[in-house]
Amino acid sequence: MESGADPQRVRTEIEARSSYRIMWLAGIRELDLTQHCLKTFADCDKPWIDRRKQHQTLWLPATNPPAAWYLCALPFPWDWPRNAHLAFEYAPGETWEGDAMVPGLTVRLANARPIFGWGEQSIPADAPLRQSRLHRTCRNWQFAWWLRTHRGVPEVEVVADEQPLLGSEQLPLM
Repeated sequence: MESGADPQRVRTEIEARSSYRIMWLAGIRELDLTQHCLKTFADCDKPWIDRRKQHQTLWLPATNPPAAWYLCALPFPWDWPRNAHLAFEYAPGETWEGDAMVPGLTVRLANARPIFGWGEQSIPADAPLRQSRLHRTCRNWQFAWWLRTHRGVPEVEVVADEQPLLGSEQLPLM
């Protein structure tokens, strides 16, 4: 990989040695900790990734970078221990190459560095959904908590009773 790539962009090379049912990349700006999986990253940039390609290169803008990028790939057939995840952040001049948490998906970064050290331990003991298996075992949710506590990434305001209006017939009469 060329080092010293354009400092205004992050070069992300993805090499898949396995088949993936789902693969996406999110540039995280806000969180929704009431959700899990991709919905955890409420406001995010989502560049297009072709999960069928064995090798692809993405150029991500470095101007106004998100708090972090997060790559997620779920294997086919699905097997939770083989789910690939890599969190990384903009870091001008830095390069990195390695597997996305598990062998089978190699990532090369230019102008970025991976973020390590997050996991189930990132979830506060008093987090309301910590007891939910779907949330606690979701690596996206684990990383979202890391971002919240270590980087102060904001949460979206969730209004439980908010319903979209379909027309004037849904306006409450007072």
